[in-house]
Amino acid sequence: MEIFEEQKAAAAVQTLGIDGGEAAGAKMPEFSISRRMALLFAVACGLSVANIYYAQPLLDALANEFGLPHSSIGIVITVTQICYALGLFLLVPLGDLVNRRRLIPGMMLLSVLALIAVGTAVSSIVLFAGLAVVGLLAVVTQALVAYASSLAAPTERGRIVGLVTSGVVIGILLARTFAGVLTDIAGWRSVYLFSGALLLVVACILLRMMPSENREKPPLSYPQLLQSVLALFVQERILRIRAILALLIFASFSILWTSLVLPLSSAPLSLSHTAIGSFGLAGAAGALAAARAGRLADQGFGQKTTGIALALLLLSWLPIGFLRHSLLALVLGIILLDMAVQAVHVTNQSLIFNVRPEARSRLTGGYMIFYSIGSAAGSIASTSVYASFGWNGVCLLGAAVSALALLFWACTRRL
Repeated sequence: MEIFEEQKAAAAVQTLGIDGGEAAGAKMPEFSISRRMALLFAVACGLSVANIYYAQPLLDALANEFGLPHSSIGIVITVTQICYALGLFLLVPLGDLVNRRRLIPGMMLLSVLALIAVGTAVSSIVLFAGLAVVGLLAVVTQALVAYASSLAAPTERGRIVGLVTSGVVIGILLARTFAGVLTDIAGWRSVYLFSGALLLVVACILLRMMPSENREKPPLSYPQLLQSVLALFVQERILRIRAILALLIFASFSILWTSLVLPLSSAPLSLSHTAIGSFGLAGAAGALAAARAGRLADQGFGQKTTGIALALLLLSWLPIGFLRHSLLALVLGIILLDMAVQAVHVTNQSLIFNVRPEARSRLTGGYMIFYSIGSAAGSIASTSVYASFGWNGVCLLGAAVSALALLFWACTRRL
């Protein structure tokens, strides 16, 4: 098994408040992360983040099981996303302060317990409590992305971030396929119980394979660590801009994927959970197509990549709008939308990770809070709009948010 090269000189340069390359005469060390280990990180990310998206194709089943109205069932996703946002602020920054070899597997093992609670829930209260903890701990994905970034050489950082992040996006999308198939075979509870078993296996592998860290920790208490996350937003303009873009693109992403199950499961289509979940395969194909976005960012094409991707995001809502007339058009729209979201997301992370090398976990946590806010807002808005205006209303909402993202990029790209 290939492993990481030792990190030796980073801590001396990466002190609090010093930009990468700002230390006079300091040379950033070249690190290396094997492709095999990066793929393991990607798999761990995919399995972890999928836990907060299994419910999307199961909304009708959960509504029937626990007696929840369809007009407000999107709250299941919203609760999870809100807790995910809390975890981004409270837990992800710990990666800059404590040993990630213990932090990451530990969070995954706690997630296993939360998944068991969801899979055995006997009331909506237990269900929501379990999903809240699942959302809180699913932020381990961002700890893994930040860790992979810190282990990658500067010249390959975008590629590594793109590879590991592709695991996140593919996990989000294939969660629907996985959940749909298992639900049709063994019921919705089997989804969470089987996921817990998979996560337990991966946590044990990571605990064995992740290298021990040998780095200086910032001289910060936990409250100071959290305050520094807020300070980064004040100090770094690129973080503010890219965070707002994350909010908008993931609101658009969530508007589609949260509400998609509703028209597909109702007449005249009345598709099964397996068929509905299979649309995640189209989204995964789109995400894989955007994996090169990190390399383009490494080559200095981050702004151009962002602009093209946001234009595709807006365009994607046109074929998505033909859902009731053509499932092929829907598949095309899904591919375009997920390719665009992945491209912007990878580019965002590649750019912000170069700002403060010593604070990558805090940068990740702060940036992803906006992702979570966008996802939560998109989830609750889409089901409400669908209840009042149908699928056409959902598509208009998604297109409006996508257009706002493109306009925001156009206004800020030269700042």
